[in-house]
Amino acid sequence: MKIVSVIKRVPDEIQHNLRTRFSEAEFCFCHGMDEGVHYLEDADVLITYGEDLDETKITAAKKLKWIMVLSAGMDKMPFEDIEKRGILVTNVRGIHARPMAEYAISMLLQVSRQAKTLMENEKQHKWDRRPTMTEISEKKLVVLGTGAIAQEVARLGKAFHMKTTGISKSGKRRPYFDRVFPVEQMDLILPLADFVVAVLPSTEETRYLLKKEHFAAMPETCIFLNMGRGDLVATDVLLEAVRNGDIAHAVLDVMEEEPLPEGHPYWEEKQVTVTPHLSGISPGYVPRGFQLFEDNLSVFLSGEGELQNIIDTKRGY
Repeated sequence: MKIVSVIKRVPDEIQHNLRTRFSEAEFCFCHGMDEGVHYLEDADVLITYGEDLDETKITAAKKLKWIMVLSAGMDKMPFEDIEKRGILVTNVRGIHARPMAEYAISMLLQVSRQAKTLMENEKQHKWDRRPTMTEISEKKLVVLGTGAIAQEVARLGKAFHMKTTGISKSGKRRPYFDRVFPVEQMDLILPLADFVVAVLPSTEETRYLLKKEHFAAMPETCIFLNMGRGDLVATDVLLEAVRNGDIAHAVLDVMEEEPLPEGHPYWEEKQVTVTPHLSGISPGYVPRGFQLFEDNLSVFLSGEGELQNIIDTKRGY
C-alpha cells in the first residue's frame, strides 16, 4: 500500500512514527501537491488539505481508495468525481476546537474591553479613560452550529457564566449548551443574543443563511463573530448592519473574498475586526491531524474498529 502526503513540512518525528508503526505501508511525504502529483498514479491513500484537488488529479490517482483531508472545511473538493469512484473521504473535524474556541473568546473579550481603541491610543501616546468597558460574564451567547468547535466555545463560555444557546439543523441537545434550537427558530433566538458566534461549514443550506432581517433582529449591542465560512453572509449585508448600528461590532476571520483585497471596505470600518483566516492555527494542528490519521489507518489496514469522521461525499460533509 502506498500512502502519499502532500502536506508541507510534516515533522520528522511524525514521519518516523508512521513508518515504524506501519512498516507494511510505503510512505511518500511530499512538499505540496506540485511534488506529490508525480506519485498520484500509484497512491492508495492521499493525505491533503483538500483545496489542491481537482477532477484531473482524481482521474490520475487510478488506485486511490481513501483521501484523508487535514482540514474540516472541504467546500472546494471535487466531490462528484470522488463519489463516482467510491473513494473514502475522512477529515479532521474536531481538532480545531481548542484554538478556535480560544480565538472566539479572546475576540469577544477584546471587543468588549475596547482593545482596538486602547492600542490606537497607545500608539498616539494618548491617555484617555473614556472608552466604554463592558463585561462578557453572564451574557447570552448564541452559537450557530453545535459540533465539536461550537461545543468548546460553549464550554469556555460557561467559564464566564454565560447562558449558552446553540442553533443547528436538527435542534438536538448537545454538551455545554443550555438549550439548542433548530435553524427554523433562529429568528426567535437572535433578539436575545449578546454575542453571536458562527462556526458553520459552507453547504447549500448555510450559504447566505444570514440576511438583513437577521442582523436587524439582533440587539444593537450585539457582537457578531464569524469563523466558519465567509459565504454565510454577503459583504454588503454585513456592512449595512454595522453602518446602520443594527449590531455593535463584527469580528471576521472568514469573508466572501479571501485573501481580502487591500482596498476592501472591511479594512476601514471601525466596527469591523478582520483577521486572516487563522482562528484554527496552532502548533498542535498537524500533530493532532496526523494522530487522527494514524488511528484511522490502523482501522483501515486491519478492518477492525470504526473509522472516525467519514464524510458523506454526496452531501460534502
